Amino acid sequence: MATISPTETRTPSGRDVEKDVFPVQPATEVPEDSKLESDNDSTHVQDGVKRVEAITIVWSKKSLWSTFALLWLVCFVSALLASIDTALSPYVTSSFSEHGLLAVINIAARVIGGVVTLSLGKIIDIRGRMEGFIGSLFLITVGMIMKATCQNVETYAAAQVFTWVGKAALGFIIDVFVADITTLKNRMIMFALNSTPNLATTFAGPKIAELFYTRVNFRWAFGAFTIILVVVSLPVIAILYIHEQKAKELGVLRPKSSRSAGQSVIHYITEFDLVGAILISGGFTLITLPFSLVSSASHSWQSASIIVMIVMGVVGLVAFALWERYFARVKFFPFEFLKDRTFLGAALSNFMVFMTTFIWDAYYSSYLQVVHGLSISISNYVLNAYSLTSYFTAPFIALYIRYTGHVKYPALVAVPIYLLGTALIIYFRVPSSQVGYLAMCQVLVGFGVGMIGQMAQLITMASVRHQDVAVALAIYGLFGSVGSSVGYAVAGGLWTNILPAKLYEFLPEDSKNMTAAIYGDITKQMADPIGTPIRDAVIAAYADVMRKMVIVGSALIPLTIICVAVWRNINVKKLEAVEKRARGNVF
Repeated sequence: MATISPTETRTPSGRDVEKDVFPVQPATEVPEDSKLESDNDSTHVQDGVKRVEAITIVWSKKSLWSTFALLWLVCFVSALLASIDTALSPYVTSSFSEHGLLAVINIAARVIGGVVTLSLGKIIDIRGRMEGFIGSLFLITVGMIMKATCQNVETYAAAQVFTWVGKAALGFIIDVFVADITTLKNRMIMFALNSTPNLATTFAGPKIAELFYTRVNFRWAFGAFTIILVVVSLPVIAILYIHEQKAKELGVLRPKSSRSAGQSVIHYITEFDLVGAILISGGFTLITLPFSLVSSASHSWQSASIIVMIVMGVVGLVAFALWERYFARVKFFPFEFLKDRTFLGAALSNFMVFMTTFIWDAYYSSYLQVVHGLSISISNYVLNAYSLTSYFTAPFIALYIRYTGHVKYPALVAVPIYLLGTALIIYFRVPSSQVGYLAMCQVLVGFGVGMIGQMAQLITMASVRHQDVAVALAIYGLFGSVGSSVGYAVAGGLWTNILPAKLYEFLPEDSKNMTAAIYGDITKQMADPIGTPIRDAVIAAYADVMRKMVIVGSALIPLTIICVAVWRNINVKKLEAVEKRARGNVF
């Protein structure tokens, strides 16, 4: 793929030539071509990349489109499982009287998920996409089995980590594989099509969750759809395996090396840059995990354990930078991409969107059920109007990209829309507001976030070579995961510090001793009808803390404009001809 070098985006006269991908004057966009052509440079193309490139050479158009269809089916079942899981989460934690830990559990899961995805990007480049696909399914299966059998909140928290890491890994690998078999101009079309299952699962998931919860139990919901996900994934594994074997038979893919076990260990430690992976993974984990710990009552920013974790995290990241700069034979991630303003701006915009959203979104489903008296399914319909709008508009945005190639300016337009939708929630998130207005705000937010997300993801891939797409998407995803974990941490901090105090303040005198029990269980929060003193006290406490969450999230959104403004104006449509020369049988 192509990238525009930041040092060569202007002529000596100062004229901005960032749109001139195939310039007449050699002083403008030469690196745009050179990086695309470098995709064919086998100086250091890792085995996993070679294997997927061999598959695209030997398979037919029929196999290509069959793979797209099979991946769509996997995305459908995965989205349905995720929707069911999200709808049931408040009730699983409440079954252990720990509803307040909902955000804390998600923080740890998303931090670890983001860090693991970063390592996974390197693994699938070295070993292959198929192995990563199988590994992600294994993690989801383990997590869901643990959820279906958990007897305490600690087991559920561990299960959530396995599930989220597996889900993030599965989505990441599908995105990377779609990137392998598409050109930039058409890539967002396939990404958008893979997101269309959410148009159905947004409605089906909460209803299925409600039916399982009321008529069976949440455990069977996790078990049943895990089995379905594994079954629909098997054909994808088969088609990748068959074509990889075909590539070997035709001599397109060299058979595996006959290295000894010891030589293989040394080889993969070098190729994987194990030291660099440990340093960066440990560094990010140690820096971000305290956000989840300080949101609980047993830790504070002054505690020694929190300070030590943050210091060790910073030391780990500094050590990673020094190792990569001076000692690593194969770098975990090329530093020139981290210096690229377009790549960094896209990653930071993903961080900001996730952070600002999850500050006010973390307990939204509970709010809708407790304050407005909605059922599990209806509350999640309102909640999912956000994602539903993003998925509905995605194909149209993708077609716009295909025919215009523009990426930067649509993202700049989307940020004010996102800010407007979030700011309106401040006004409408009050007990007396009509639910329809809340859904309207979700639609505005979904449109803005959907457009920013698509453009940021595409500009990230346009900034690197094909062989670096997996790690680039992993870095991009890591910023999103860290952003969501920070958002959950802020939400959890507000929730655990404000809600119990407000419950105690608003509850009738003869019910103040019930504060802890009500705080920890959503079913107890809804036990009394709306209009009774206890229920009204709970509603007032919810309204107070939720308003503060939205204000904090809205205040941070304008920073996203700065992140988008630094992108270069790369026109992906103009890269099509060069990509076709550098790739196999792709869309």
